[in-house]
Amino acid sequence: MKECMVRFIYCEMLGYESSFGYIHAIKLAQQGNLLEKRVGYLAVSLFLHENHELLLLLVNTVVKDLQSTNLVEVCMALTVVSQIFPREMIPAVLPLIEDKLQHSKEIIRRKAVQALYKFYLIAPNQVQHIHDKFRKALCDRDPGVMAASLHIYLQMIKEDSSGYKDLTGSFVTILKQVVGGKLPVDFNYHSVPAPWLQIQLLRILGLLGKDDPSTSELMYDVLDESLRRADINHNITYAILFECVQTIYTIHPKSELLEKAAKCIGKFVLSPKINLKYLGLKALTYVIQQDPNLALQHQMTIIECLDHPDSIIKRETLELLYRITNGQNVIVIVQKMLGYLKESKEEYAIINLVGKIAELAEKYAPDNEWFIQTMNAVFSVGGDVVHPEIPNNFLRLLAEGFDDGKEDDQLRVYAVRSYLALLGEEGALYPQKFLQVMSWVLGEYSSLVTDVDPEVILTKLHSLLKKTFVTSETKAWVMAAVTKIASRTSHSKTVDKLIQEFSSSLDTCMRQHAFELKHLCEDKALMENVLPFDASCNEMVVDASLSFLDGFVAEGLGRGAAPYKPHHQRQEEKLSQEKALNFEPYGLSFASSVSASGVTGRQSPTGLSFGSDTSGNSAETGHKETNSLKLEGVRKLWGKEGYLPKKENKAGKANEPQSVSCGSLLAGQVGDAPASHSDRAAGLPQQDREKQHLASTLFVGLGSNAAVSLMGKMDTATQKFKRKSKITEAQNSEEVSDFRNSAALDFGPLLDTVPVSVEDYEGSIHTRLREASQCSSGIVEDNLGSETPQSLKTSGPDDRLSDSRPSQSSLFADSNIDIFQPSPGARCEGAGQTRLGPSLPAELEALARSAVLALAQSDALALYSCKLWTDDSLLLAVFLSNKTTSALRAVNLVFEEAEHFQIVESPSCQFHVIEAQGVERCQRCVRMGRICTQGVLSGFVNYQTEVEARLEFSIALSLVDFIRPMEMTTEDFGKLWLSLSNDVKQNVKMPSSQGSLSAALNTLQQKLKLHIVDVIGNEGVLACRLLPSVPCLLHCRTHAGMLALWFRSPCAALLDGLLYHCQKVMEESQ
Repeated sequence: MKECMVRFIYCEMLGYESSFGYIHAIKLAQQGNLLEKRVGYLAVSLFLHENHELLLLLVNTVVKDLQSTNLVEVCMALTVVSQIFPREMIPAVLPLIEDKLQHSKEIIRRKAVQALYKFYLIAPNQVQHIHDKFRKALCDRDPGVMAASLHIYLQMIKEDSSGYKDLTGSFVTILKQVVGGKLPVDFNYHSVPAPWLQIQLLRILGLLGKDDPSTSELMYDVLDESLRRADINHNITYAILFECVQTIYTIHPKSELLEKAAKCIGKFVLSPKINLKYLGLKALTYVIQQDPNLALQHQMTIIECLDHPDSIIKRETLELLYRITNGQNVIVIVQKMLGYLKESKEEYAIINLVGKIAELAEKYAPDNEWFIQTMNAVFSVGGDVVHPEIPNNFLRLLAEGFDDGKEDDQLRVYAVRSYLALLGEEGALYPQKFLQVMSWVLGEYSSLVTDVDPEVILTKLHSLLKKTFVTSETKAWVMAAVTKIASRTSHSKTVDKLIQEFSSSLDTCMRQHAFELKHLCEDKALMENVLPFDASCNEMVVDASLSFLDGFVAEGLGRGAAPYKPHHQRQEEKLSQEKALNFEPYGLSFASSVSASGVTGRQSPTGLSFGSDTSGNSAETGHKETNSLKLEGVRKLWGKEGYLPKKENKAGKANEPQSVSCGSLLAGQVGDAPASHSDRAAGLPQQDREKQHLASTLFVGLGSNAAVSLMGKMDTATQKFKRKSKITEAQNSEEVSDFRNSAALDFGPLLDTVPVSVEDYEGSIHTRLREASQCSSGIVEDNLGSETPQSLKTSGPDDRLSDSRPSQSSLFADSNIDIFQPSPGARCEGAGQTRLGPSLPAELEALARSAVLALAQSDALALYSCKLWTDDSLLLAVFLSNKTTSALRAVNLVFEEAEHFQIVESPSCQFHVIEAQGVERCQRCVRMGRICTQGVLSGFVNYQTEVEARLEFSIALSLVDFIRPMEMTTEDFGKLWLSLSNDVKQNVKMPSSQGSLSAALNTLQQKLKLHIVDVIGNEGVLACRLLPSVPCLLHCRTHAGMLALWFRSPCAALLDGLLYHCQKVMEESQ
């Protein structure tokens, strides 16, 4: 069987169907001797994926091998667990793997750490409670175990570095030992000590030292030593030098290290080797924001890279130029980008460059003509691979306009004239998205061009409809444009001809558009009312409830029609009638000690029976994997006759219309760049003089005294095309309510949603706050270890639930997410414990809130933050305190775009002046866009003293900040439970201090803001919602010192986050 399995593997590698051998691979891993078991495990890891249904048959074998006394069997089981293992089965092997962290053999400990790293990637909430064991692995006596733990720490520090600052000294010490050659020779590679370990440590140090002077100071010596020792001419040392440079420019700067890093970048850029030159350009692109003068030192080399034969070098050079673009060099840089775009055939490069060109054109356009011509070139060269946001943003800019109405009309008129000229070219072939843009602009604003007869425009649009290369979607845009133009003309023969021609079209959409146009033309008053001029930004009232159909529904019910049934109800009725066997995999089962008296059968916590589709973790239900390749959407490139696109191109060239040349679009759009020749350039050769001239135009504005405006940094200059917020308020209100409305429609009257009033909480509130004069009460260190604010508490059915004291800070403590509930009798606990920063105004004191915590400070400005929890939102207040005796001017606070959080209103807050010793407040409503257990919201403040200065800050937020109790009856709980498809189960050890269910429920209610719906014996049900209205239900049951948790929610990520916080709360209560 062993030899057969090897042949199975070979057949699978060649792409043949060999799924019939998968079960034999599992059997070989279960029943074979040591060598056969090894081959079986190898075959399983190559054949199956993490969600394969046959992996369930391997779980028992893995558990048995993990308990084996044979080291080889344990190693094989750990290897399989770290490669493929079902997420639902992690609790079955997690305790065994935790025990292996204490094993006497270092190879077992190392593989155990690797398995836990895999678990952290696929289910981070499952391993958060063993964080202290990660620290022990970091201090392991074996370098291999220590190196394996760095993968986990790198991932965790990327997500939140604030909780690991205390480990900086340990990482620095490890790096010193590695650089000093203290590790065994086995870890050396080409005489370089543990290079990959060095790279991991440098990345970790860069994350820890960012914007932290005290932490960065610990790293200076070891970074200097790493730069000095990495002097061997080998690729691996270049990689270490590159990571050193990135780390040096990431942490708080030190002049000596910056000089050495700049020398390394210079060596890379000037190297004749392509790989090193690319590395130098990559590093230069990374550091250009901190040191713009570095680009000036290598400007001639950068110019030469623009003509380099290697396309990757060209692309990275253009990326560098994109970063140094400002209002003075935008014309030349965009010209270079468009030149590369015309030559490039790679779809990724086209998409990437088109987005950058559109961004630069919108931000730095010198005039309307250049902007329109540049966007025309973008649409023409980019083709239909252009991201949909680019034409949408362009049309939105034209519609919203600027603050000057006259300039708006000039831009629109030039756009109309430009598109009429392009449509007048014979035999031109334009991309579909470009034709859609043309159609929309002509339909909206062609009436602004008074010297062109509307009949001419209609004729050109009519001829466009006859073109064979125009798709049905584009024809719909053209018909919409014709309808708008027809509404502003008295009578048109072209419109009559178009109606007659397309009324009998075989295309149903075109026929429908023709009939609509015909009926509108018959009633001009209705047509003008339906299609007003320049009304694209006007708000539209939409009846989302379809109340106008109430009469139709009532009439149908009166005739005996069946009432509407929700989808989940129809599905349950269908499943209840079926007698077939259920082959769906079981969910995450309870432990054997709990299952005897746990939730049995298919019963809900309220006694209602479930349908079989809601068993187990249904997040995976409906996504059955097949053994064949998934080829939907994959373009077929190779066939029996060779490379297919090449043959198609040869065959189709004769039939294709001639494509429009980009030269016609680019002609005249780029003016002559300003000449800046020095006297000594006159004697240079012609080619060198051209390079000098190009360099003077590309790098203009990058001098040390110039006002540099780099992409990626805050631009203080006025943006050329700055949109007005005509529809911002409407859009924001729609965004706030979209998720809530969808949930309300799905779950009916069970959700008690309260509309979020942005106007109550948003805006730049320029309120002078009083300075703190009294001592605050003690600041609790952990959000989950503090009392729930009174306004968010909900009373449970059992009034005998006793209050639990806040637990002490644990390994997961985060001082930035504390709940601070002041008490009237609070007193100062020490002379050194004083109030941090300013206090809240009287109107906000009554809200449940956190402490006012210090964020960041400089010599002139100090930042503080406070979180305020209301029933339907999280408010974030940032205080700006002027520490100087003079006024601060042009203060601009900006919240950066975050992965998990969104600012509901404008992310910026501007203050014209902050008086001496004064305090201003910026208040914003924050919502969670992507669910996470903990995250960081970053930002910065630009302000003007004698020179322009910048202060960065970050605020830690937790999932609990966005959780609110959800009141409901037991009956409503049962109905909602049946409608939710995703669930997660987990057994948690109850702390000794909480021997009863009441104490455990009280802890969850206070610390996680859950509402206790009902308590029956040793079972309890709780409910909460994620703002604004995403429900999550919890069923708890106690048995033999364990608390069995069963979560259900429409959102799978919410389940993982709440489970993590429940585990954390229970562990801290011990």
